[in-house]
Amino acid sequence: MQSSSQDFIYPTTRKTDQVDDYHGTKVADPYRWLEDPDSEETKAWVEAQNQITFGYLGEIQVREKIKQRLTQLWNYEKYGSPFKEGDRYFYFKNDGLQNQSVLYTLTSLDAEPTVLIDPNILSEDGTIALSGLSISEDGKLMAYGLSTSGSDWNEWKVRDVETGNDLSDHLNWVKFSGASWTHDGQGFFYSRYDEPNEATKLEDANYYQKLYYHKLGTPQSEDTLIYHRPDQKEWMFGAGVTEDGRYLIISVDRGTDPKNLVFYKDLQTPDSPIVELISEFEASYSFIDNDGDTFWFRTDLDAPRGRVIAIDTKNPPLSPLANGGWKEVIPQVAETLEGIGLLNNQFIADYLKDARSSIKIFNLDGSFVREVELPGIGSAGGFGGKRYDTETFYTFTSFTTPNTIYRYDMVSGESRVFRKANVDFNGDEYETRQVFYSSKDGTQVPMFITHKKGLQLDGNNPTYLYGYGGFNVSLSPNFSISRLVWMEMGGVYAIANLRGGGEYGEDWHQAGTKLNKQNVFDDFIAAAEWLIDNKYTKPQKLAIAGGSNGGLLVGACMTQRPDLFGAAIPAVGVMDMLRFHKFTIGWAWCSDYGSPENAEEFQALYAYSPLHNLKPGTAYPATMITTADHDDRVVPAHSFKFAAALQAAHRGEKPVLIRIETKAGHGAGKPTSKIIEELADEWAFLVRALDVSVG
Repeated sequence: MQSSSQDFIYPTTRKTDQVDDYHGTKVADPYRWLEDPDSEETKAWVEAQNQITFGYLGEIQVREKIKQRLTQLWNYEKYGSPFKEGDRYFYFKNDGLQNQSVLYTLTSLDAEPTVLIDPNILSEDGTIALSGLSISEDGKLMAYGLSTSGSDWNEWKVRDVETGNDLSDHLNWVKFSGASWTHDGQGFFYSRYDEPNEATKLEDANYYQKLYYHKLGTPQSEDTLIYHRPDQKEWMFGAGVTEDGRYLIISVDRGTDPKNLVFYKDLQTPDSPIVELISEFEASYSFIDNDGDTFWFRTDLDAPRGRVIAIDTKNPPLSPLANGGWKEVIPQVAETLEGIGLLNNQFIADYLKDARSSIKIFNLDGSFVREVELPGIGSAGGFGGKRYDTETFYTFTSFTTPNTIYRYDMVSGESRVFRKANVDFNGDEYETRQVFYSSKDGTQVPMFITHKKGLQLDGNNPTYLYGYGGFNVSLSPNFSISRLVWMEMGGVYAIANLRGGGEYGEDWHQAGTKLNKQNVFDDFIAAAEWLIDNKYTKPQKLAIAGGSNGGLLVGACMTQRPDLFGAAIPAVGVMDMLRFHKFTIGWAWCSDYGSPENAEEFQALYAYSPLHNLKPGTAYPATMITTADHDDRVVPAHSFKFAAALQAAHRGEKPVLIRIETKAGHGAGKPTSKIIEELADEWAFLVRALDVSVG
C-alpha cells in the first residue's frame, strides 16, 4: 500500500519504464498495463480500489438518508411522448422505480394499453436495455435493438406488434445504427460490422461499417449489402426511408464530425444506383423530407446557426456551393436551428435562444406562421409525426418542472396537457436565473443557476457546477431528481453553456475544438470564478462535475486550477489525450480533439491532457472518479490510469478515489437501481468533501 496524503492510504499501483516518443517529445506512461481490463493484475487493482472507495463511502452516515430520499422522489410515473405508426400509438412508461422503461401500444389514446416489450424481464439486474426501435409503416412489426451492460454493441430482433411474439430474425454485430423499414414491411435497412475472427480484430484498420438490407424471415448471412467503402474505413452510415417510401437517404459521417455527405437510392427502381447528392465534407446536412424530386435539408453551409434549403435532385448542382444549386427556404436567424420537421404540411422548427427552446412554425415557402407558446423558460422536445398530421405531442421541462407532455393542435395552435408528472416536491420553492459572464478572452458565456428561493449570497453555499463543452452538444434546461435532492440540502446547481457545444451554432462548436480546446476549460474556470466573485460560493464549497467529454473537462480544470475547487467528480472521462484514438470508437473523436499523430495538435493535447498534467506534491481537490469496467466507448483505462497517477501525485488530506462499476457501460440504458446507488454515493461524497450540513 502507498500513502500520498496525511491520513489516507491507497492501493499500490505498479509502475513500468514505458516511454513513448511523440514528435521528439519523450512521454512516460508508467501505468500502461492498466489498459488491459481483463488481466488478473488489473482485476486485483480494481477490487482493491473499490474496497477503499466503498469502505470510505460506507462510513458517511448521511448516505443512506440521501439514497432513501432519491428513491422516494424517483418513484413517480414517467411517460414518454406518444407516437403513431399505422393505426396504432406507442409510448414509453416507467412506473417509478423500474430499472428500464416499458414500451406500450394501443389502438387509440383512450384504449387500454398493452405491453409491447418490457426490458425488465430480460435480466435479473436490469442491465439489458432497449437501445433502439423502428416500427413498420403499417404499425404491425417492430425491429428493436438490445444492449447488454451498457455496451455500444447491439443485437436486433423483430416483434409482431399484435401478438407480442418475436419472429425468427436475429441480427448481431450492430453498432451505432438504427433501422428503417421499407414501406412494404418486408424488411429494413441497417448498418453493421463483420463478425470478427482471429484474423480481424475490432480495432483493425480493415474493420469498418457496412450498410445492409435485411429481408424478414431470412438469416443475417443472406442480408443484401447496399453500400460500403473499403477505401474509406472511417465512414459510417445512417439510412432512412423517406415518408413517401420512394427513396433511401444515406447520411455518411466521419466519426463525430458534424460535416457529412448525403447519398440516395431510388427504391422504386430495381437495382438503382447510389447517387452522391452531397459529395464533399463541407457542412452538415440533415434531411427533413421530400416533395417528389425536391429534398429539404437543415444545413449550416454558410449559416453556422442553421437554415433550411431545398435541392432539386433532377437538376442538382455540381457542388452545393455552386451559385443557384439550391434554394434557401428558411434563412439563418439569430437563434440556433437545432432541428426541424414537417407536420400539417408546414415546417415546425426547434430553435435554441440562449440555450432555451423556441418553437416556430413556417409554411413550405418559408413564410412565418406563429411561435408555439411554451409554458416558460425551458426545453421542449418531440413534435413528431407525419407530413399531413394535424396533431402532435411534445414535452416541456425546466430545472424545476418535471416532464409534462402536451398535445398540440397544428391547426389552432392550442396546447393541452396530456400527461403531467406527479413529483413529491413544490417547484415554486425554487428559482432559476440565467447569467452571462466573461471568459478569459472576453467571450460572453451563458450559465443557468438554480436553487431554493431566499438563498443568502454569503459565499458559503455548497455549489455543483456542471459542464460538457464538446461535440456540438447543447445543454438546455431539464428536470433531474438528483439535482432536486442536492438543492433540498441547500445546494446551488449551475450549468455553464461552454464553447465546444452547439448552443450558438457551428462557430460556437468550432471555437472549442482542436487547437481551440483550451477555450472550453477557460470558460468553465471563468464560470467558477464568477460564482465565487458573486458570493454564491467559495472554493472550499465548490464542486465540479461532468461525464465523458465532460469528464475530460473536469480533469483538465482540476489539474490547471486545483486551488479553485473543493471537490471534483469526473465521470467516464477521456483522460489520456495521447492514446484516446487507439481504443474502440476513440478515433472518431479526432474531429473535436485533433490527433496526437499531428505534431501541432499533439502539442495542444499534451498541454491539457489530464493524465499528463498532474504535478507531484500538489494538493488536489477531493476527487471521486467514476467509470465502469465494461465501458466500451470511453474505455476504463482512461480513468484507471488517471486515478493511479492522481493518487501518486496528490499530497493533500482530501481523498482521491475511483468508483468502478463492475456491470455497466458508458451510461445509456443504465438501470434505475444502479443510477440511484451511484448518485447517493456522489452526493454523500460531496456532503463530506464540502462540509455540507444536512438536517
